[in-house]
Amino acid sequence: MRIFDTTLRDGEQTPGVSLTCSEKIEIAEALNELGVDAIEAGFPITSEGEAESVREIARSIAEIKSVSRAEICALARSNFKDIDIAVDSGVDSIHVFIATSPLHREYKLKMSKEDVLRRAVEAVEYAKSRGVIVEFSAEDATRTELDFLIQVFKAVEEAGADRVDIPDTVGVMTPVAMKYLVSRVVSELRIPVSVHCHNDFGLAVANSLAAVEAGAQQAHVTVNGLGERAGNASLEQFVASLHYLYGVKTRIDLTKLREVSELVEKLTGIQVPPNYPIVGDNAFSHESGIHVHGVLEHPGTYEPLMPEAVGMRRRIVLGKHTGRHAVEDAVRKLGYDARGEEIEEIMRRVKDYGDRGIKVTEKLFGRIVAEVIGGREGARKLEVGEWLVVTGSGITPSAWIRAKVGGRDIRSWGWGVGPVDALSNALRSVEGIPNFRLSRFKLNATSKGTDAPGEVYVKIESNGITAEGYGISEDIVRASLEALLDSLNKVMSDENSSGEDTE
Repeated sequence: MRIFDTTLRDGEQTPGVSLTCSEKIEIAEALNELGVDAIEAGFPITSEGEAESVREIARSIAEIKSVSRAEICALARSNFKDIDIAVDSGVDSIHVFIATSPLHREYKLKMSKEDVLRRAVEAVEYAKSRGVIVEFSAEDATRTELDFLIQVFKAVEEAGADRVDIPDTVGVMTPVAMKYLVSRVVSELRIPVSVHCHNDFGLAVANSLAAVEAGAQQAHVTVNGLGERAGNASLEQFVASLHYLYGVKTRIDLTKLREVSELVEKLTGIQVPPNYPIVGDNAFSHESGIHVHGVLEHPGTYEPLMPEAVGMRRRIVLGKHTGRHAVEDAVRKLGYDARGEEIEEIMRRVKDYGDRGIKVTEKLFGRIVAEVIGGREGARKLEVGEWLVVTGSGITPSAWIRAKVGGRDIRSWGWGVGPVDALSNALRSVEGIPNFRLSRFKLNATSKGTDAPGEVYVKIESNGITAEGYGISEDIVRASLEALLDSLNKVMSDENSSGEDTE
């Protein structure tokens, strides 16, 4: 099954998303490493900047000396100028399209069926004469008369098209209807059939899978389901479903799904919802007492697949739904041997925080345990007792901290582009703290209102170790400091980020 990724073309058409050339190259290289078969790099005719991005992506991927590198594709309308600019970008293939539905013929194109058919054939013939692979799309195919759609596809097949694509342009198909349509088209053609499903009714992945059942050999997808309006079929959900539900293999390295999802999230600024399947923060998180008990005994009780298989980790979340097994397991992992009444008190406090709308992070849970049991074994190597951040208009943000490292009292200053950056640099200058790089920073409000506690999540890298940290406070700078300290203590204790989390 071929995976045609259009994150850099259709995905970038997500309202509010605009990627630079260097960002597009970074995503393209990540997609190639992920194992997609084709990357639609862009629509060169739209602007010189877009054309340059397509050229640079094609050049960058062409330099990869591998027979399994991704095919680089550019979009073009069915006219010679579009096709020339696309081919001259140095791509391997071009994706030529023209609308075929009555609505588009009458109101957008103002063309007859005969005109559309002629234009499609001429475009494919000309594109093939330029020596590239050609995929032809009948835009709004799912609202096109079936006999005319098949007529167009047969004509472009005779003209030399290498693949045809069925776009569900406004996402109006159901899986049953999609399966019927694709099966009819497949039965009439000798060349591979692809689908391009939009998610207007939340059925893009289901429709893409139905197309596979009907014989489609390729599907267009985007990372994190990005795209116009409600988006496109999600790469992560589609590929994982193929692998685990259908037994259909692809070239995708499933363990890199989360990594690529995070990269696209960072560069586009479009956050992945926590409950997003496969790569959302909550996809393998458990809080309910019954569920946690089951997962701790056997992960398969409440998980359809192992989180590590898709680059994720299991998280046991502590909150008002938490049961005794989760608390006992979390306390044990902190190195404590708690008595029954202590477990009950810890549970009471955890549930109280949950009732107040505060997420019990690993850091907060550690404090609760220390307060109840009375002093944590093996005190944390790094603590910050006092700190001060100064920022404002016309001044460089600065931070002062008083830290304890292994019992030594150290004072340090740092400057940065903002308060968190200044704190990070102040910590970096403390003797005994390993050099680190902040690779991810995420801030969420835990409830509504300007005084809502802010939850900060960070990921740092240091000396080959990756660690995550969490902090929560009504003061987002304090929450950020807590998260940095949490992650640094893990690095300093040589605790990496793999395995099972408790928060």
